[in-house]
Amino acid sequence: MARSLIKVCGMRDQQNIEDIAALPIDIIGFIFYSKSKRYVGEHFSPTVHASLPAHISRAGVFVNESIDFVCEMQKKHSLAFIQLHGNESFDYCLALKKKLSTSIIKAFQMSSDFDFETLNQYVHVCNFFLFDTKTTHYGGSGKIFDWNILEKYTGTTPFFLSGGIDSSLYKEITSFHHKALYGIDINSKFEIAPALKDIQKIKDFVLKL
Repeated sequence: MARSLIKVCGMRDQQNIEDIAALPIDIIGFIFYSKSKRYVGEHFSPTVHASLPAHISRAGVFVNESIDFVCEMQKKHSLAFIQLHGNESFDYCLALKKKLSTSIIKAFQMSSDFDFETLNQYVHVCNFFLFDTKTTHYGGSGKIFDWNILEKYTGTTPFFLSGGIDSSLYKEITSFHHKALYGIDINSKFEIAPALKDIQKIKDFVLKL
């Protein structure tokens, strides 16, 4: 089985980004949600990640933002993925898809009573899904959800697995098999402080996968 892609989200510090880019990861995520502890900031510069290797893609995370703002940030920061982490509707995703050729990731909060039929309307307007732990607020929770829930997902749209993933879950990750699994999304459990990643911890983790 091929290795799932590794997405490291919530980056901001230039040196930290460069150090992460030297590891065998595939996507670096930048959060454009001002209420997040990992918000890139109003003065986040394209030069921060201008030197990223060509094989590492950039993802921008947005929460209920205007389509114009998302498009502006996509062009400014050369984002290959737009991750929507709010209550973005089908119509919103459709409008965004018409404006951008960038891949769209729609995040959904998982719980035992999640209705997977909800995903059906998004299939034709989103390239990927991201399954995260249900919370009372927007953004990550740093907590894992019961992955057995995903046995109910029979769709073919590839997804990222998120929600409190840390190095202690190595065995669980390598034994988790789903035909639509595309990537592993890691963030807060690999941090020294918000938006500052522990490089050695991530290195040890990804080299095992």
